[in-house]
Amino acid sequence: MKKRVLFLLLIGGFLFTGVLHAQTDTSRVARNYAIEEVVVTGTRNETDIRHLPMTISVVKRQQLEQNYRPSILPTLTEQIPGLFITSRGIMGYGVSTGAAGGMSLRGIGGSSSTGVLVLIDGHPQYMGLMGHPIADAYQTMIAERVEVLRGPASVLYGSNAMGGVINIVTRKMREDGVKTNVHLGYGSYNTLQSDFSNRVKKGRFNSIMTGSYNRTDGHRADMEFEQYGGYAKLGYDISEPWKVWGDVSVTHFNASNPGMVSDPYIDNDSKITRGVTSFALENHYEKTSGALSFFYNWGRHKINDGYHPGGTPREAHFNSKDRMMGISWFQSATFFTGNRLTVGFDYQHFGGESWNRVVATGERRPGVDKQVDEFAAYVDFRQDINGWLSLDAGVRVDHHSHVGTEWIPQGGLAFHLPESTELKAMVGKGYRNPTIKDMYMFPFPNPDLKPERLVSYELSFSQRKLGGALSYGANLYYIDGDNIIVSNSSTRETLNSGEIENWGIETNVVYRFNAHGYIDANYSWLHMENPVLAAPEHKLYVGLNFSRRRWNLTTGVQYINGLYTSVALDNESKEDFVLWNLSGSYKLCDQVHLFVKGENLLAQRYEINVGFPMPKATFMGGVNINF
Repeated sequence: MKKRVLFLLLIGGFLFTGVLHAQTDTSRVARNYAIEEVVVTGTRNETDIRHLPMTISVVKRQQLEQNYRPSILPTLTEQIPGLFITSRGIMGYGVSTGAAGGMSLRGIGGSSSTGVLVLIDGHPQYMGLMGHPIADAYQTMIAERVEVLRGPASVLYGSNAMGGVINIVTRKMREDGVKTNVHLGYGSYNTLQSDFSNRVKKGRFNSIMTGSYNRTDGHRADMEFEQYGGYAKLGYDISEPWKVWGDVSVTHFNASNPGMVSDPYIDNDSKITRGVTSFALENHYEKTSGALSFFYNWGRHKINDGYHPGGTPREAHFNSKDRMMGISWFQSATFFTGNRLTVGFDYQHFGGESWNRVVATGERRPGVDKQVDEFAAYVDFRQDINGWLSLDAGVRVDHHSHVGTEWIPQGGLAFHLPESTELKAMVGKGYRNPTIKDMYMFPFPNPDLKPERLVSYELSFSQRKLGGALSYGANLYYIDGDNIIVSNSSTRETLNSGEIENWGIETNVVYRFNAHGYIDANYSWLHMENPVLAAPEHKLYVGLNFSRRRWNLTTGVQYINGLYTSVALDNESKEDFVLWNLSGSYKLCDQVHLFVKGENLLAQRYEINVGFPMPKATFMGGVNINF
């Protein structure tokens, strides 16, 4: 409690100073008010990021492309302070035993990742039974940009957005014409990357189609990974303010888990198919905008949990089907100068069934068959005052068919100070409903579990200098949570007995030194009273991007310190490492680019998942063709 009071006093002092500063020189604000980025994640509609009290980072398509990675997740780990995503090899995250893809934001989430919500165009993406995102489904080929909201986003997005959200905004064709891209790469451990995209815009019609095939033998025996998928999106502008679009995505992957080096597995294989489809009707008027959308996600999982050398193969394999469907509506309106009021409604129906299939007979042994419904309504109010202050407040009421009703408030201030300076303060509640897995699956279910809850306090500062060539910022936050779902170490019973008390600092800086290049860096420090997996104490990244005539060079160094790979009381372990990655391309002509890349060029020996050593230096080369 003392720490919370001290933090609130600190915020109050900063805000009081900011008010005095703004009131003494509001005339300078207009002269130095640089145009900022427009984001959708903080309000569901396009909004100048300066007017939002929460912290949102944006990773653009150029940054995703220049690393030549099929997944967006490694680039997010580098570019977003406070975010860490586990990995286990050169390609592929997998599911179940030995899987990676655990996501944490400011220490919320960890190996199960159920405290971080992944969205595609604002629609939630997670496994209906287990409640966690499927890391191998989030591919670079579909992304125009990725917006990451750090801190609770439960007012707009509900359960699982307790620690924050990762919103993948899909690609668009903005000018009339046809563009096609083919990417091919081959490298270490017989690794193949390939994808293509075709984008079309003709008058009111626009479309995008993408496809990919990726595979690797892996850097260890029995660690193969294979993935193929496709994505299609069609859109039509009915009129100037009204637009309609729909999309569909399917990905299938086969992943093998060799087990820990000290405890290997045989035949621990997964075959996973995931599908996503959505449809939306949008309106964009001068003083009001909104959307009505429908989405449906589904999955089919076949898992052989394998056996240890010298043991007996499994007589039955785990199978599951899961689904999530939902309807989302919001409308935002301006009633007078500087005002914006957004109201919305969300409905979700999710669940599925699991069973074990006996290999010898085909007999089906039932597991769980559960469905859950959630209804929610929310309102968000924002008011700009005299060009130097933005007020924001919101509340959500969420009803879960099994757990009950939850109220979620949020509020914040954004001061627009002279010399392109922003000072923001935010307090918000985050929550996570127990998943079907928590309540009904595996040896020790507990149907009486209650939602996890936390309150987050945040103060942030940002500034632009040198005509926008230099930008930097810092965040200070404190998180206090209870009712966290944990397993009793002796009885293994699942209970609401855990607590969260995290605080930390995040900083970032970008400096464009000339028209050809820029340097970017970010750092985060996290203190956890109750450690979780996949949340390093220190995370630093420094990158350089330089383009000149036909050449492009991208390089970066990432430092990780105090990463928990095990939090068991009798076997707590941490990992420290430094990674240096480098990629470069040469333009043969306007249509053809050759590229090479190297990762972990320092050949570091390290683990992110305990017992799973990561590959040392790896290399890849290939070609990009555009026409």
